[in-house]
Amino acid sequence: MVFGQLTNRDSLRDLIVAIDAHKLKTYHLGLGKSVTRSNFAKSNENRNSKIFEEYAYHLIDIARKKQANDNFEIKGKVYAFDSTTIDLCLNIFWWAKFRKAKGGIKLHTLYDVTTQIPAFIHITAATVNDVNAMDLIPYESEAYYIFDRGYVDFTRLYKITNHTAYFVIRAKTNLKFDRMYSNKKVDKTTGVQCDPIGKLTGFYVSKQYPDKIRRIKFYDKETKRTFVYLTNNLELSAVVIALLYKHRWQVELFFKWIKQHLKIKSFWGTTENAVRIQIYTAIIGYCLVAIVGHDLKIDRSTYEILPV
Repeated sequence: MVFGQLTNRDSLRDLIVAIDAHKLKTYHLGLGKSVTRSNFAKSNENRNSKIFEEYAYHLIDIARKKQANDNFEIKGKVYAFDSTTIDLCLNIFWWAKFRKAKGGIKLHTLYDVTTQIPAFIHITAATVNDVNAMDLIPYESEAYYIFDRGYVDFTRLYKITNHTAYFVIRAKTNLKFDRMYSNKKVDKTTGVQCDPIGKLTGFYVSKQYPDKIRRIKFYDKETKRTFVYLTNNLELSAVVIALLYKHRWQVELFFKWIKQHLKIKSFWGTTENAVRIQIYTAIIGYCLVAIVGHDLKIDRSTYEILPV
């Protein structure tokens, strides 16, 4: 499966043909004397995907340790959380109901920005609301978690505060916020328009998040857009908070990379178990590329190694 990922095989038949071309080596690789398409398909259908999931997390742990970066511009662990939808044909993947004539699944990912390795992967039906996946995130004390505004749920954000961790998230336009005082050190030449600290005033929202919260209005000169961020960190400068949010694009880059260079858009099996196996082997392949790149001291990012 990993061989198929790294060699960009288009189908199960294509994968078997490629393996047959190296059949003199398959025995020594532990694959047996021959690999047939029918046996491969049965294994893909029946072998528990949990095996691949656990091995993926084993490699994630190794890759994150090797890729640890003390020179990152922001001290501490920084994570970006987002999801991507993988479209599936409903006529073939009957179990992946999404819309009336469309199937799909969601890949929820907690991406370690400092190491460029996914720290947490969760696969759900495409109909699952993104905020529900926040309940499964393994929050770490003093770490930073970056979200897009689709994840605005103040009950869940307050859970991050209770874990003594920090969040940075884009605010929605209908936010009800009561300013208590403002940061007097605002330098508008940096793009920071205002930096007030206050409390949320909606009836339910004020109960869901009763603590102080910070609302930063920032003008990005590169995109010529104005953003409003919310954070529970009252100490970092507003410029650093804006910089933290900018790193959220890295999880989008990760989704784009694995869709372009690994096989998670065309699948070699039709069952849910086969799809899960293929997604986890894509993560395994990504981690192997990162580990090999580190061990061989290749002076390129993980995203550059495989295409080269």
